[in-house]
Amino acid sequence: MKTSIAKMQEKPQDKSQYALTAYDLQTLLALVRGATLAEAARRLGADASTVFRSVQRIEKSLGQRLFERSRLGYLPTEPMLGLAQHAERIEAELEAARASAQRPHEGVAGRVRLTTTDAVLRGLVLPSLKPLLAQHPLLQLDMRTGNELASLSRRDADLALRATRKPPDHLVGRKLGTVRFVVCGLKAQARALSSAKKAAAPDALGGFDWIAPDESLPEHPSVLWRRKQLPKVAPRHYADGIVGVMDAIKAGLGVGIVPVFMLEGEPALVPLGGTLEGCESDLWLLAHAESRHLRRIAVVYDHFAASVRLQNA
Repeated sequence: MKTSIAKMQEKPQDKSQYALTAYDLQTLLALVRGATLAEAARRLGADASTVFRSVQRIEKSLGQRLFERSRLGYLPTEPMLGLAQHAERIEAELEAARASAQRPHEGVAGRVRLTTTDAVLRGLVLPSLKPLLAQHPLLQLDMRTGNELASLSRRDADLALRATRKPPDHLVGRKLGTVRFVVCGLKAQARALSSAKKAAAPDALGGFDWIAPDESLPEHPSVLWRRKQLPKVAPRHYADGIVGVMDAIKAGLGVGIVPVFMLEGEPALVPLGGTLEGCESDLWLLAHAESRHLRRIAVVYDHFAASVRLQNA
């Protein structure tokens, strides 16, 4: 009997019976989101070699490949994408449990990561934050700007405020209004335009130096409008965002197209006409369905939904 028991104990474990741990799922999810060992390690607070060994161990134990190695990094296989969905639900449940442990009368605490654009951050987000932070002194905001939604899709952010006509299907959210645009410049340029002898507006605008977004924003409404309405205009200066365009206009380098909401706090800038027909976008507040109702995220979400208003919408 002792011999048979010993042989049973020595029998290798069936790979299909390997029990994934919470740390295994956390490691795999970090690599799915980060795509590289270095980025996954940064998210986990570990080193790349540890992540590499962990992934090798998990794949060997499960008897299947979870990532395809490529020049683009670690690409998740179909089985890994399925595991990632479970890992995200577990992550959300843990956050919900932590939130429920807070006393109801206490203000929310912790970090909420927001991704948005430079224009929306300066013109809409920052002016609205003082009451929120006064009510919740332990709340921390991590605000990142960029021209795409990749960071939210990879869970680098909890919320997004984006101008888009079609938000991603995997996110939930609310439309906050319509972003409209105007050509603007300095007062001297407005006077020069008004003194033009009955020139058609597009022709008169074409006589100025123009500042425009660079190639990082090829589909921006202002770019599409200018190319259609002023096809002969070749911008003299470029900026990597709408805030850069606005700052260049303020510096007297030319005229450009900016959102109407950005003019409210810029007395030096004046519109050189009305809002541009066919040049607009929708402003969306977006979140993940799994984490939208976590207390710290819900508080910030509800604040933006109530306080961010487009007067021209």
